[in-house]
Amino acid sequence: MSPKDNFYKVKHLYNRAGFGISYNDLHKLSRKNLDRVVDGLFKEPKQSDEITLIDNVASKQQLLMQAGLYAKKDLTDEEKKQRQEIVRMQNEKSRDLNIAWVEKMINTEHPLREKMTLFWHGHFACRSNNPMFAQQLNNIQRKNALGSFKTLLLEVSQSPAMLQYLNNQQNRKGKPNENFARELMELFTLGRGNYSEQDIKESARSFTGWMYDKDGSFIFRPNFHDAGTKTFFGKTGNFDGENIIDIILDKPETAEFISRKVYKFFVNDNPNEANIKELATHFFNSKYDISELMKKMFTADWFYKSENIGTKIKSPAEFLVGLSREFYVTYNKTQVLIQLQSSLGQYLFNPPNVAGWPGGQSWIDSSSLMLRMRIPSLVLNDGEIDFSGKADPEDEAVIAQSRTATINANTKIKPKSYVDAKADWPKFLGTLPKGIKPVELAEFLLQPKLNEKIIGMIGDNKGLKSTSVELTSMPEYQLC
Repeated sequence: MSPKDNFYKVKHLYNRAGFGISYNDLHKLSRKNLDRVVDGLFKEPKQSDEITLIDNVASKQQLLMQAGLYAKKDLTDEEKKQRQEIVRMQNEKSRDLNIAWVEKMINTEHPLREKMTLFWHGHFACRSNNPMFAQQLNNIQRKNALGSFKTLLLEVSQSPAMLQYLNNQQNRKGKPNENFARELMELFTLGRGNYSEQDIKESARSFTGWMYDKDGSFIFRPNFHDAGTKTFFGKTGNFDGENIIDIILDKPETAEFISRKVYKFFVNDNPNEANIKELATHFFNSKYDISELMKKMFTADWFYKSENIGTKIKSPAEFLVGLSREFYVTYNKTQVLIQLQSSLGQYLFNPPNVAGWPGGQSWIDSSSLMLRMRIPSLVLNDGEIDFSGKADPEDEAVIAQSRTATINANTKIKPKSYVDAKADWPKFLGTLPKGIKPVELAEFLLQPKLNEKIIGMIGDNKGLKSTSVELTSMPEYQLC
């Protein structure tokens, strides 16, 4: 394969398996065999890759204090203030955690691992008002992002964040709560139509006693567990939660369900059933090895077909991270990353519901597209931005300062905020070959094939910097 053909394939691979690639790295990797390039994406971190923003010891002490306060019926004024202060600190830490992960994606040397963490973050969608729980779940997804799906599924199922979110803390013998059992099958493994209501009931009984204690650690409470006989998918026994997970993984429908979601996230919103079947068979036969699934996909000829290139709308996270990585952007006021996510409709750690973000066409509407097209010039040249559009009701407090500004007690002006970001233009321009033409720059920055309109718009542009800003402000830059 010629370096020119490889150039486009590697660019496509890194746009889907990561958040883009520098021109220098693209040029170097284009000279390698594509299989070797794919293998390079799976390189393991040399040291722990966890986010450690939230101190577990301090958080557990805070949890114990909070549990004590909530257990009391009548609180003194001082205790009420203590409870309010704990909530305020948790909200602040939750925002810090969000920014820490965005910055990690921007700066990571392991883009596939972070992209897979983003995928699992949407697949195992979960909200937690406890930042320690949220960080723990995020690290579980990162650690197992390319490992065993069974291990990932088990650890997610035992995480305090998920046990709390799907009410398994209330699931006990004689009073089963079916919420977690239902979502485990409907959204996490099998998909609708592949289980019965009776399977849900028996599964819920099996997960009784799966809880977390006052300091936020998983604990199995035998006294709350239903040790009676259950019948699940035609099998009968004294099942516990892990038995249920094993039985679910024995069904090929699980491999197909996961493979379809992976395909839609990394390949195309419109599923090709033959390609999905190929992935599912390989995934099932590999005993749910996620790396095997991803390598199979990234080395398949159909992954690089024209109908799969430049046809997916970037999620807000992919868009913001990709733009920031591409131009080596630093944010002097990191709060803007929260505001941008809220306005674009993907506030990380705060999915709309347990089904996660729908993705695809839902990322774009008239207001969000206009905002997306303005962001590159504002981030790359700095400026003001009007934050409006898709704000999560629960996040109003987070973005309140940018929504309202007052001249005096009776007069309001439009909410504006300085982006206060800085692109490292010398570094970006230094990665480009000398004498690169605007059209060549467009071929690098945009995934869809160039049309005459784009070529005409940039043909007489002055300077690579202004050309870059113009290209990233086009609708085509929203596609990967």
